Amino acid sequence: MTLPMVVPDQDLPPRVRIHEVGARDGLQNEKSTVPTEVKAEFVRRLADAGLTTIEATSFVHPKWVPQLADAEQLFPRISDLPVDLPVLVPNERGLDRALALGARRVAVFASATESFAKANLNRTVDEALAMFEPVVGRAKAEGGHVRGYLSMCFGDPWEGAVPVAQVVRVCRALVDMGCDELSLGDTIGVATPGHVSALLTELNEAGVPTTSLGVHFHDTYGQALANTLAALRHGVTTVDASAGGLGGCPYAKSATGNLATEDLVWMLQGLGIDTGVDLGRLVATSVWMADHLGRPSPSRTVRALSHQEQ
Repeated sequence: MTLPMVVPDQDLPPRVRIHEVGARDGLQNEKSTVPTEVKAEFVRRLADAGLTTIEATSFVHPKWVPQLADAEQLFPRISDLPVDLPVLVPNERGLDRALALGARRVAVFASATESFAKANLNRTVDEALAMFEPVVGRAKAEGGHVRGYLSMCFGDPWEGAVPVAQVVRVCRALVDMGCDELSLGDTIGVATPGHVSALLTELNEAGVPTTSLGVHFHDTYGQALANTLAALRHGVTTVDASAGGLGGCPYAKSATGNLATEDLVWMLQGLGIDTGVDLGRLVATSVWMADHLGRPSPSRTVRALSHQEQ
């Protein structure tokens, strides 16, 4: 298998933790429901490829995300894996369901804009934060780790460009309520490297340390890897990605979905950055899942390397 030539960059972190979101963020966007046993095998294969953080499922009400209605059946099938398996919880009821299964790494999903908060949660930004506060508090009281997703950090399909100060305010609120980690989401893929650097700088100046930040870029305009590199130069060491490029944004018709984990690993390997991921096994896993979904993977690296094997 072809691998990139390694040319280390001393200005970048020596190691990056990939927060794999394909099993949750990716599969929740599928038109058809993937069988529970296939999801469980997918997570196991991802772990076998060396990924240490694999977001497993969501405890959102099945009415809203029917593709993940099997959370109670799935989680026990994979909970023995020696990896972190965070789950998304929308409210206290979702937290109850997650805690009952032994989940101790949870995530809440907030918005930086009023339009998306209304569309996604039927609440204002502040009303959504008030809803999350007892969720975060209870999770922390149970000894859990809480990630705060923040969508629309760079642009919103209704509001356009999002002011950096607006994003910083919501990030600060999530940190103040107890979130251990924030994931900055470019939900419609409009960010560019300078915008990324500006937001990270403003967050630091507001007292949010880089060590608590992760980035979640979509590749709608082909900027995901460039934006990731800008974040790495700032010192970010947590990057969200989706195996095979599964998932995307339903609000941007031209969206090409999440940053593919394989494309990210190819770049990081070439930079001499350790991820612990076996690229060959990861590509094989995404090809396997693409077969189950009945379509080829959109990941350029998956396509390039899998064609070599034919």
